[in-house]
Amino acid sequence: MSSRDDRGRGRNSVEHFTTSIRHTMEEPAWRSLSSAAQALYVWIKLEWRGNNANNNGKIRLSVRQAAAKMGVRPDTAAAAFRDLQRKGFIVQTEHACLGVEGEAKSSAYEITELKMPGAERDGRKLYREWQPGKDFPVIAASPNNPSGANGRKTKPHHENRDGAVPKTVTKMRSLS
Repeated sequence: MSSRDDRGRGRNSVEHFTTSIRHTMEEPAWRSLSSAAQALYVWIKLEWRGNNANNNGKIRLSVRQAAAKMGVRPDTAAAAFRDLQRKGFIVQTEHACLGVEGEAKSSAYEITELKMPGAERDGRKLYREWQPGKDFPVIAASPNNPSGANGRKTKPHHENRDGAVPKTVTKMRSLS
């Protein structure tokens, strides 16, 4: 009995792959993407579980995870996420958050090329509507506690690193 199936794969191996659709790659929006964004798109599609366990709209991949997978700095990965959103390839469906237990959840995304769970029609394919100079909006992360403690911004404090550092004067002891 052979250890390979009829396709030449190992019987016990679990392969994970995604398809790159040529029609998508020939769109003007794809050609205008940075090479980092094109590479990131493949990694995001690898997070999709397929039609049977469709998780489109709830696909999670953090900037740090993407940077590690792509072998780039987190700033480059973050710029690639924004580029994909601007061109309509992905849409953010949930913001990143820090849970009550301190466990962080990255943002969730929809791949517009793919069908959403429960939908009867194919994906929205927003990238087909993209035109140079007419980018889609990018949802930016909101700062934590932007207005200060309890909703009121107080005067700058040195320990918060949000103001000028006061000079400290000390008296020198005379050696006797």
